[in-house]
Amino acid sequence: MLNFIHEMEGKALNREYIDFDEAYRLITVDNSYLFDFIASSNRIRERFKGKTISLCSIINAKSGRCPEDCAFCSQSIHHKSSIQEYPLVETDKILEGAKMAITHGAHKFGIVTSGKGINNGNELDEICNSVNTLKNEIPIHRCASLGILSREAFTRLRDAGLQEYHHNLETARSFFNNVCTTHTYDEDVETIRFAKDAGFRTCCGGVFGMGESVEQRIELAFTLRELDVDSIPLNFLHPIRGTPLENTPLLKPIEALKIIALYRFILPDKDIKVAGGREYNLRDLQSLVFAAGANSIMVGNYLTTKGRNYREDLQMIRDLGLMIKRQVDSE
Repeated sequence: MLNFIHEMEGKALNREYIDFDEAYRLITVDNSYLFDFIASSNRIRERFKGKTISLCSIINAKSGRCPEDCAFCSQSIHHKSSIQEYPLVETDKILEGAKMAITHGAHKFGIVTSGKGINNGNELDEICNSVNTLKNEIPIHRCASLGILSREAFTRLRDAGLQEYHHNLETARSFFNNVCTTHTYDEDVETIRFAKDAGFRTCCGGVFGMGESVEQRIELAFTLRELDVDSIPLNFLHPIRGTPLENTPLLKPIEALKIIALYRFILPDKDIKVAGGREYNLRDLQSLVFAAGANSIMVGNYLTTKGRNYREDLQMIRDLGLMIKRQVDSE
């Protein structure tokens, strides 16, 4: 098995694709080889990403009352979770969030809204205004997650100064109907393609621990590879009371680490970001996400749940001898 891991490491370092069977052998590696697996993924990360870690932070700019029925999400009108609901926040609030993100060490800042998609009308006008104000006033990489969008909406956001678009596929196509029934997988894929066509950097990943199989975790990775997305956020289910998945057991930390490592092997030169559910699923093993292949994490709070104190994350990165990305991408 050790020879196999090293063989797959060599393929990844040479940007040679590993196939489905090879990916399955990697993610199902016996735990006695876990640290060999992680050591290889760490070397792949260092080859393509060095010792620099990118931090991102988000603002929940519009909360709740979402018509979609995503099984993991507390913002859906189909579920009975108790979250704060509010309409789209004003530009000043978004600027405040961006300044806080910089304080937390973040290189990127994302504007996130609930709902199927903001394609036109006053809300899109307001978001474009906020993005343009960010561009002119705050030195931070500008990202947004506004749902399923049209080509026209992407054109407007690009012209306003948005640099990156986030839209998760959530899971594999073969498992998607277990997670969401109010829109199709093709709509999500099309949104990523529209974003790429408009010149955006794309951020697209999923949520793990919702009942999907090992094979479906690999399937999602291969879909993301085919789409050639730039950044892959890996979220681990944090079950929220009132959602259909409220009683779902957490992933074991070792299982989460294997997922991170596998994605680094399959997507060797992409940004691998550990995001939601990190604190609950990885617990005391959080610092191993970087050795497992991640070169990015989300800092601060998530959409409807609290994150870890940012000072602890910054200290963790420094203690590992890693550096935090500071510079802002060019326009």
